[in-house]
Amino acid sequence: MIAIGTRAHGQTRRRQLPSMVEHFYKSEWLESGEDPSLSPTASLIEQPPHCTLESHFHRQNQFQVFVDGDGTIGAHALQTVTVHYAGAYTGYGPLISGAQGIKYFTIRPVCESGFIPTTEAREKMVRGPKRHLTVGPLDLAKPPDGAQPGQAVALHPFDDDGLGVGYLPLAPHAELQLSRHAASQGVFVFVLQGQLVLGAQTLQPWELFFVSRDEPMPACQAGAQGALVLSLHCPPRETVYQESLA
Repeated sequence: MIAIGTRAHGQTRRRQLPSMVEHFYKSEWLESGEDPSLSPTASLIEQPPHCTLESHFHRQNQFQVFVDGDGTIGAHALQTVTVHYAGAYTGYGPLISGAQGIKYFTIRPVCESGFIPTTEAREKMVRGPKRHLTVGPLDLAKPPDGAQPGQAVALHPFDDDGLGVGYLPLAPHAELQLSRHAASQGVFVFVLQGQLVLGAQTLQPWELFFVSRDEPMPACQAGAQGALVLSLHCPPRETVYQESLA
């Protein structure tokens, strides 16, 4: 499977979340159905200033990419650009936005809507491994140590199950080449700066695409100004959680 998420699609799917405070918005940038095994999604969340999203968890693995604003997540300061990973049934938060609010993408290999507050954990939590990962903040004006055009930097080297986060600077018109892990479900390629040309589509900042592990990486190259991209490699959900939803 190859699925593409764009700003144009997100603009058609932007809505205020009725259960949240005013000006709390969600936009679906990438949608691919609701298959329980593989249905990648990416949503932009716009959280207004000084707003608290209570501690919660999800039934699916997820990445979050914080792209604008600042705040805190739990006891930790949160600045952009930061990548956060939470495994299925792993609680995190609260997520509190700062004076400018905060914008972030929630990115999952399997579709899921809503969240489960940790106050309901006794009834809905499933026993099993809990997993967090935080990378950043990344200064886009100053590449990480060791970053060279065309060479990926492992911000989080691959774990045995394929979880990994990479950073890749591309020179103008350079081909995108990524190493993948056989255990992962697939990889999201997220544009931080510049452009990526994917077939007839040119992806701009914050746009992304997903490639499942059984699919060859498509031909893709940077635009005329080069590009900075993140690679978000998705591990499969732990077996105990797969069984709980069977």
